[in-house]
Amino acid sequence: MDSASQQAFQNEVTCTICLDYFIDPVTIACGHNFCRPCLFLCWEEGKAPMRCPACREVSEKSDFKTNVALKKLASLARQTRAQRNIDSSDKICVQHEETKELFGGAKKRLCRPSSESLEHLAHSHSPIGWDAEECREKLIKEMDYLWKINQGTQNDLNQEIRKTHSIENYVNLRKAIIKIQYLKMHEFLEEEERLHLQALDREGKELFQQLQSSQVRIAEHLGRMKDKYRELWEMCHMPDTELPQNMGNVLASTDLAHMQKPQLVNPELTSWGITGVLNMLNNFTVHNALNREMTPCYMSLSEDVRQVIFGDDHRSAPVDPPGVESFAMWGAQAFSSGRHYWELDVTGSSNWILGVCKDSRTADTSIIIDSDEMFFLISSKSSNQYSLSTSSPHIVHYVQRPQGRVGVFLDYENGAVSFFDVYQGSLIYGFPPSSFSSPLRPFFCLGSR
Repeated sequence: MDSASQQAFQNEVTCTICLDYFIDPVTIACGHNFCRPCLFLCWEEGKAPMRCPACREVSEKSDFKTNVALKKLASLARQTRAQRNIDSSDKICVQHEETKELFGGAKKRLCRPSSESLEHLAHSHSPIGWDAEECREKLIKEMDYLWKINQGTQNDLNQEIRKTHSIENYVNLRKAIIKIQYLKMHEFLEEEERLHLQALDREGKELFQQLQSSQVRIAEHLGRMKDKYRELWEMCHMPDTELPQNMGNVLASTDLAHMQKPQLVNPELTSWGITGVLNMLNNFTVHNALNREMTPCYMSLSEDVRQVIFGDDHRSAPVDPPGVESFAMWGAQAFSSGRHYWELDVTGSSNWILGVCKDSRTADTSIIIDSDEMFFLISSKSSNQYSLSTSSPHIVHYVQRPQGRVGVFLDYENGAVSFFDVYQGSLIYGFPPSSFSSPLRPFFCLGSR
């Protein structure tokens, strides 16, 4: 091969980012080839959208498959370069008149007969270039594994940042609804209100500090993981004779760093009881607010917890359809005036919906939770994480999830719907006052336990 052809070949198997032969090459949408680690490091330091380092064309995806053919050519080019860099005077064995090769076990150049002698019988007889390529394969796999861990850690950091912003707004919101509730109480509760708000402020600050500290820990952990990834990337470019000697310690330190991943914070405020609130509400108790008969239904919550879908009309659903794990109960009557209070038992249940909705909605097989005059408290469980939220608008609540009975209070004239944790004697949430335009009927849906 003449020098021009050789140079052209080398250009084809060289990454334009690290300016070295490819390791784990990938081909992106525009057709350009890069080392996968080089491309990831380049994109990590840039800003979205991800663009080709060569032509700047936007890349829509980051999950690329290895270019196997190009990887083999780059490996051959690396081995050829290693052979070419050796002094030609040391290439021929004088005794056996055969070409010498650098063997991994012997750590020096030997011809084939010499490598099979008694002196070197215990050594591995594969050329050192092969050993180096095997080491690179292990490093590439470790980098792929580490990259996925880093992506997950970055997601954790983003999640904690979102929680930090959310908890500030939520604390302010919760202070507002508690103030409204205390205004309904007698003057002797003013001291309790003051203490309650102070405690809420204190807990809010503590949770905010915990989330900030969590962000710092996760960011530091992510930095260590990125440094480890870069260290592995740099090892891929080490000389063939040095690469296998450092493998064990590097892989062990990578495993140790992964084991030190910080745990995420689960923010939760204390449910403070409000003196006398349940005694006051019991004056408006409605007996048998719901039909005693629980109607089987096919119920599923959308991912954003904003829609309830019934597989069959609740009035015509079979008595015991196979596979049904959800049951719906509707109010025995609709309310168009007055104040009404009732309690529902959610003991041992992870998924449930309760509240009031337009009377006309009781004939629907699909309920949009965010629709007008839909006032629901929703408990859901996903991936062993519980979530408590309300509809219209959708708000996630950072308070203890009720474990026993939940009280529902409807003040029709004042346009208010509130939810209470009966065991704690505490307010879960109170919808801001509005003006109801149609009768409201109680609703309760109990999912699988």
